[in-house]
Amino acid sequence: MSKPAILIAGGGTGGHVFPAVAVAEAIHALADAEVVFFGTARGVEARVVPARGWRLERLDVLPMKGGGPVRAVRGAAVAARATVQSLRLVRALRPRVVLSVGGYAAGPVTLAAALLGVPVAVLEPNSTVGLANRILAPFAKRAYLAWPEAAGRFRTDALRWYGVPLRQGFSPRPYTARAAAARVLVMGGSQGAAALNERVPDAISRLSSARGVEVLHQAGRGRDDVVRAAYARGGVKEATVVAFIDDVAQAIVEADVVVARAGAATIAEISAIGRASVLVPFAHASDEHQARNAEALERAGAALCLRQDAADPARLATEIGMLLEDDARRVAMADASRARGRPNAAHDVASDLLTLASIPRRAPDRTRRDGGAVPGVPGEVERSA
Repeated sequence: MSKPAILIAGGGTGGHVFPAVAVAEAIHALADAEVVFFGTARGVEARVVPARGWRLERLDVLPMKGGGPVRAVRGAAVAARATVQSLRLVRALRPRVVLSVGGYAAGPVTLAAALLGVPVAVLEPNSTVGLANRILAPFAKRAYLAWPEAAGRFRTDALRWYGVPLRQGFSPRPYTARAAAARVLVMGGSQGAAALNERVPDAISRLSSARGVEVLHQAGRGRDDVVRAAYARGGVKEATVVAFIDDVAQAIVEADVVVARAGAATIAEISAIGRASVLVPFAHASDEHQARNAEALERAGAALCLRQDAADPARLATEIGMLLEDDARRVAMADASRARGRPNAAHDVASDLLTLASIPRRAPDRTRRDGGAVPGVPGEVERSA
């Protein structure tokens, strides 16, 4: 391999994969380096990474949590074999640095790199540190974090408060209450969210009789027809239901209130722009990390967290309705959300990773688009003049 290599290990869900791809794209923009991904054939990375032209090495790795002792032992045995495989691959690729983005494929590759003396960095987008990154924490020379709650697992000198890396287009936009019909954006991730698909149409139907409400609802592939019919049954005429939103950033910009799950990437997208949100965490997320994410944002005054068992249509209608009727509260919540945003996270992580890898940049740093996180100071944003 003629160019110096950087390995990005992990995946499984979009919350791991899309930030990893954003970092890879930022590395490509900054330096002549080869980025190689390590993941599995079952995760989102198997579809997303090759489609964007990146090399993906696939490992055979199984989950170790959630299935009792038998699953844990079996997963550990498979992980041991994957680590041996990873040792061979890491020796062959001779990377300058390895970045773990979490997920079960992250452990074997990053551990192999640490054993071979390759610098290790971890990217933890959630407020609760995942299993792979917990195991790797003692080896990490860098820990790229978004939440102060995650800091305790890592050495203080390793911490970098850069946030969750995002694609281009997510930048701060001021919010001003409008006199026109209120716009509600519903996002359940690229695959949709069953609870939001089932409950939000009923909730909106209870609101639309009181005031005009326009809805854009991302239902997930193969689920949009059912959700569209639910809005129609409720008499909601101003509802646009799609399987997938291509321009998520613009959809957030146009929203008065966002109703969403609480995955790290979703929260980062909302906060990078700055909008009021009602977050309904996925009830079965590992270590309840979505609930922890939403609660942390709620404490900052930037969102409302509704646990899924409490988010019935009547409660959703009440909470969304109260937000839509209170212009000052929406503006304050949007401002608090924006203050937590890290629109330059991908650039910041990539730049620091290149420094750790001793890979020169192709050109001097370009002018930042909006302002970036100040290393070591969570919750503060560096603003341009």
